Amino acid sequence: MVATNRKAHHLYHIVDTYEAGIALVGTEVKSLRQGKVSFKDSYAAVEKGEIFLHNMHISPYDQAGRFNHDPTRSRKLLLHRVEIKRLLGKTTERGFTLVPLKIYFKDKVAKLELALAIGKRLFDRRKAIKDREVQRELRRALKERQR
Repeated sequence: MVATNRKAHHLYHIVDTYEAGIALVGTEVKSLRQGKVSFKDSYAAVEKGEIFLHNMHISPYDQAGRFNHDPTRSRKLLLHRVEIKRLLGKTTERGFTLVPLKIYFKDKVAKLELALAIGKRLFDRRKAIKDREVQRELRRALKERQR
């Protein structure tokens, strides 16, 4: 596991997840192995029958010198054509969003967990926070009772 998008579960209802490969440059892979990646404001979009990941920041590799990559360039995601068509249909007709959840290495290949998600409204987020705090209080009370 290289990095996770912790805000995704707070801001979106996750409906479905997909595993996608990423087309990367060599210095990006080396930076990923060091864990220098940020998901802030990143999203995926279907463009001309292909899926691209936008605004994911992979820091420049220190030892690359002038041959470094652009940190926030759009990166192509590698999915099967059937999956791309399914995602295109869902994102256009129903208002779903494609959100990156995790980036990790699987057998020396960088993979991205992509989620099909619906944005939460403000009251949904407040309710989730309240439910989390109630659960935390219950755990504390049970722990105190067992002492």
